[in-house]
Amino acid sequence: MELSSVARGGTDDGADVPELVTLHVWRTSRVALPRALARMAVDPGRLRALPGVRFGKLLGTGTGTGFGPGDADLTRWAALTVWDSPADAAGFDDSPVGRAWARIARASVRVDLRPLSSRGEWSGRRPFGEPPGGRVAGPVLALTRARLRPRRAATFWRAIPPVAAALHAAPGLLARFGVGEAPLGWQGTVSVWREPADLVAFAYRHPEHRAAIMRTPTEGWYAEELFARFEVRDVVGDRAVLGWVADGDPGAAEGARA
Repeated sequence: MELSSVARGGTDDGADVPELVTLHVWRTSRVALPRALARMAVDPGRLRALPGVRFGKLLGTGTGTGFGPGDADLTRWAALTVWDSPADAAGFDDSPVGRAWARIARASVRVDLRPLSSRGEWSGRRPFGEPPGGRVAGPVLALTRARLRPRRAATFWRAIPPVAAALHAAPGLLARFGVGEAPLGWQGTVSVWREPADLVAFAYRHPEHRAAIMRTPTEGWYAEELFARFEVRDVVGDRAVLGWVADGDPGAAEGARA
């Protein structure tokens, strides 16, 4: 997935930019898979109906090694939620959705985010508004999401492996994994970077990623796409669930999988 657009700043219009976006990620056991799949069927509407939720998506995840159909991680699940206020977000753990996932999770983590830039749409909406951009110090999270055109999917999957391999070795990368609303066709990536300069360096200067960017307009891979960048304001819980590989945190990437 293209990361270049999330490295740029947004427009001058900051209207409708949420103060807080959260990414909850849960690690479950393999024996809990039936219950996790049941939650994925039942909870999307319940998540969107929670007080103060502007936009919410329950997501499956991938290991981050290939970002393709065979990359699914059936022991890790996520919820991306856009909130009216931090006070509304504070009630998530005690909500029916939060409690249901806590009951089947072996470990969990919450990432608190502030939108910095966003381009494109998700399910016909612009969930992060039009962030004004700006400079930040410290970690940033890049989110890409796309709905693939069925006739172009095979070409897209063939183009992804070199980019995924390059991302794995990128300097400053703290965590990365795939996300998706369905096994095929609706997919994206989450990557966390030590600082904005690391994200920019990969997005603009890495040859494999630049090659993919150049092919995107001509190949017409996406029927809908969104690229967003966020300031990471807090990480609460077990960072190993994210596959975190930050310096000074040995073993954090060894998220246990039963």
